This record gives sequence, C-alpha cells and structure tokens, in this order.
Amino acid sequence: MSPLPLHELHAAIGGVFGELNGAELVSHYADPSAEHIALHETAAALDLSFRSRVCVLGADRVKFLNGQVTNYVAALKTGEGCYAAVVTAKGKVQSDLNIYALADELLLDFEPGLTRTVMERLEKYVIADDAQLVDVAPHYGLLSVQGPRAADVVARLGLEMELPKNLRAFATLNDPTLGTLYLMNLPRTGTSGFDLYVPVAALGAVFDKLIAATKAVGGCACGWQALETARIEAGIPRFGADFDDTNLPSEAGIEATAVSYTKGCYIGQEVIARLRTYGNVAKALRGLRLADALPQLPARGDKLFKDGKEVGSITSAVASPTLRANLALGYVRREANQIGAELTLRTAAGESVARIVALPFPI
Repeated sequence: MSPLPLHELHAAIGGVFGELNGAELVSHYADPSAEHIALHETAAALDLSFRSRVCVLGADRVKFLNGQVTNYVAALKTGEGCYAAVVTAKGKVQSDLNIYALADELLLDFEPGLTRTVMERLEKYVIADDAQLVDVAPHYGLLSVQGPRAADVVARLGLEMELPKNLRAFATLNDPTLGTLYLMNLPRTGTSGFDLYVPVAALGAVFDKLIAATKAVGGCACGWQALETARIEAGIPRFGADFDDTNLPSEAGIEATAVSYTKGCYIGQEVIARLRTYGNVAKALRGLRLADALPQLPARGDKLFKDGKEVGSITSAVASPTLRANLALGYVRREANQIGAELTLRTAAGESVARIVALPFPI
C-alpha cells in the first residue's frame, strides 16, 4: 500500500486509516458524523494526496492530449481547467480526469491506483509528438477544503492568491518559503470547494494552517467516509465505483461535462459521436430512493428487477444523514429507467422497493 506523506500527522490527530486501490487514505477522525455535518454546513479540510497526479510536458502537450481525451483541451487558457475522460477505441472509459492548463505543463488529477494505466494508455500514442508524461505525486500533495464556507477558509490561510471564481479555474502562488502552490476551484460534493496542490516539503505546514482555518469557521478535518457519503448524496458518479472500463460516458452520466462535440478527433470519438447521432444507450446511471426500513444497504452489483425481469444493478449506496433516507446509484435499462419508476431491489437480505428519482437527490 502506498502510504500518505502525512501519515504521522494524521495519526497524531486521531486519523483512522483505510485503503483505496492500493493507496492509503484517512477513513475518518474522531467523529465521522461531525465530519459529514461540516461538509454540508460549514467546511471540512481533507488530505486527498492518495489521488493520482500526472503532468504532461513538452511543446506538443496540448495538441497531443487534445487528441487523447473527450473534452476540448486545446481551448484551455493558462489558469483554466476542464473535466474529461480517457476512453478506448470502443468509447469505454479508462479513467476520468480533471485537467488543468499550467504555464508550461498540463496537470491531470484522477482516481488512485490508475497512474500506470493512464500513463501507459497515453504514452502508447506518443509517436512524433514532443510530449512527456511524469508522475508528480511524489513531489506534490493534494489538500482540499469542501463545504459552503470553503471560500472563507481559503481567505483565512493568508495566501496572496486571488480566489478563482469559475469551475476548475485556478490561481498560482510562488511563495519563497512554501514553493509554488496551485489553488483550484473544484467542488467535490455539490456545494463549494477548493483543491490546493502543495510541494511535499511544505505539505504538513499548509495542512496545519488549513485545519486551523477550517476550525475557525466551525468546521473540522474530514476523512474519506464522510466525503464519499456526501458525494453519493450529491449524485456524483465516481470512477471505479459507479462507472469503469465497461461503461460509455453517456451511460455514466458524465457526457454533459466531460465530452465536447465541437473539437476534432480523439481516440474513441467515432463511437461516442455515433451514439449521440443515431441512438440512446441501452442503460444509464440513475438515482434510487430505497426503502426506509432495510436490514442492510445493498452491495455493489445487487440486482434491480421490473415485472420479474432483471433491468439493472446497484453501484453505490448510502444511508443519508442529510435526507434521512437510504439512497443509491445504479444502472437501469432504458425501458425501465424513467423518473418515478418503481423497481424491485433483490439482495441477500430479501426484496424491497427502489424508486428512480432525479439527480441530484432532492435535499
């Protein structure tokens, strides 16, 4: 397992550790319920350094990456970012990406454990282009503050950086003590949020400041457990949980944000464009309101039925403290996935009703 750079710091403040795709993370601190409340009502400080980080360098980096991913990288100006996916020639998602146009490189942020997969996939198509891929996770950590008062927390850090206003826009600070920092506008749970890329040597000092600033607005340090609960409540699909290399972007519900239909060709473009032109996908990710009284939450892969016929399966499920309801994300076939449709969920504990609802889940 790949350890967090700040393992000892997290342990000292009560961090309980877990693992995701071979990467260590903080599952929670003293009170997961308080962390969840902070994400929804104030702000929560997180160490997301378990995520993958790769930079694309070289004079042809923009041209090259624009021909490999689903969104319009060539349209980005320095200080801007976008959401995209790397797909196979058949249009199946190999990873989703947050892409940022730095002054001399493109920064990719994506799920843990996929660095080798993404780098090998991209390097396969570096032929005559001046483009190089570098794993920068050993050099830069990733901190985050999420919640309605995230902007207040950033202001309290005392960094001489203008707060980026637009989604995935970012600001850069060259600090003589801390090094070069990048502040990205990226809500990860449907409210407000900012990511902060920090040189590993300064990571502990900045995280200490981040926790202090978060506590000053009534928030706290937060782990993966509360973040994942809030993500599902917001109806945001996660690669590796709600979609993977068997899914098309349009099935996973990321087409509107991750796919450009005005850019030039890229690997997998023909399949994705053809689907848009000639027909709908056979299944799609949907939000599901489950029965209130369940002996246990459904597991990933538990089946959904309509009139005795299997029509889908569960991907993520949570007992939502915010909605006081059991919620899930799952794939449902086209003939049964209209909003309001009632399905039968079948688990090891028995059968129950699952109703399709609009996303994001109504608060």
